Amino acid sequence: MSFSNFKSLGATVKELQVIYTEANFVAQAMFPVSEYFQQDLEYVMREGVVNNSEFAICENLIYPILKEVWKTYSSKFTLWSHQLLTCDETLSGYPEYILAKRSPLGKVVFDKPYLLLVEAKQDNFDWGWGQCLAEMVAAQRLNEESAIAIFGIVSNGINWEFGKLEGNRFTHHPAPHNIFDLKGLLAMVNYLFQQSEIQLAAYQKIAA
Repeated sequence: MSFSNFKSLGATVKELQVIYTEANFVAQAMFPVSEYFQQDLEYVMREGVVNNSEFAICENLIYPILKEVWKTYSSKFTLWSHQLLTCDETLSGYPEYILAKRSPLGKVVFDKPYLLLVEAKQDNFDWGWGQCLAEMVAAQRLNEESAIAIFGIVSNGINWEFGKLEGNRFTHHPAPHNIFDLKGLLAMVNYLFQQSEIQLAAYQKIAA
């Protein structure tokens, strides 16, 4: 079954036997916002067609944000776009974005651990989280280490929501963040990258 067949958060929680909780687990980790980046994003949002499809949302709104933060961490992580993630017949498909360890063999190798899954949905966040949580569970199983936290983002380009999977417990951050507060949004995304960096160190220690 493809990830897209998980149509709601409640259905995914029940199907995969995950415990659902809510908590303010995301903190802001300050990130510098360059004037060029801000002006370019504002121009695209003002003059471009940015939200007529999930592809447009990804290309124009989500990827630029992720890329801007990822560049700081590119020596440790690779940011994959629409890469096949296959755990089994039930959990398989193409998440919009996956943050994974940068392989020592080079950027062309899709290497675990997989630490951050990003899903785009035009407006249906319930479906988005149902799909994203299924992807997070698949990543956790592929990592073969349930003690490592997996992070998730669901966004329609404007509003961004955050989640975390630890063991069989999924925590949904109850307060969405908005792209019009660009400084705050980048700080939130940067926090997830920082936490992914910590999780990578823990994974490597376990694997050693």
